[in-house]
Amino acid sequence: MMKKFLLGAIALVALGTAAPVSAADLPARYKAPEPMIPAAYDWSGVYVGFNGGWGTASRCFDQFSPLVGSEGCHNISGGFAGAQAGYRWQMNSLVFGFEAQGDWADLRGSNVSLLTTNTNNSRIDAFGLFTGQVGYAWNTALLYVKGGAAVVADRNDIFAGGVSIANTSGDNRWGGAIGGGIEFSFAPSWSAAIEYDHLFISNNNTVFTNVNTGAITSDRIHGDADLVSVRVNYRWGGPVVAKY
Repeated sequence: MMKKFLLGAIALVALGTAAPVSAADLPARYKAPEPMIPAAYDWSGVYVGFNGGWGTASRCFDQFSPLVGSEGCHNISGGFAGAQAGYRWQMNSLVFGFEAQGDWADLRGSNVSLLTTNTNNSRIDAFGLFTGQVGYAWNTALLYVKGGAAVVADRNDIFAGGVSIANTSGDNRWGGAIGGGIEFSFAPSWSAAIEYDHLFISNNNTVFTNVNTGAITSDRIHGDADLVSVRVNYRWGGPVVAKY
């Protein structure tokens, strides 16, 4: 009887010591790595940059003194380049901002008057935009629209035989501007955009004085402008933050 009891006790001890060894031999349970948290780009902050592009505009001359009638229209076109500065702030995916932009321009064109044999010549030497912005951001991409005020340095001349016989010292005209663009961040704090703007240029009554005869003519000059530009900005402000 005692012998059977001892054999049973030895068997229980052997089973107890074998169980941990068996458990240690089992393969370790696999633990999946923590998921990566995507980063969200913040468009908030002050930015400055430069731009360049191509513009076109229409110019129509309607003489109302001494003759009355349309002198016809012409298109002007050319390049422009300048700089912009502004501020944006982002609320979730919505981005709000304001911007000031100033550009040198060289848009030129002319047509022969339908009332005289003279040539009406026009050019835009510069323009400025003062606009507000509203946009929608997808991380490092931003789609935006803008609108506000515009001012253009408009110059108009009358030529006869290839020589200027009457000109204006300058017709700086105010109007409105609407536009939009798409912008991408390509490096920390750097972004590039393609933008389109339409300028509603106010009508202007312009007086021309013939430098040879002293004769005075008056025209109502009108027409809008369209601009396409490439822009590069550098921003100080909102960091890249984790999106939870």
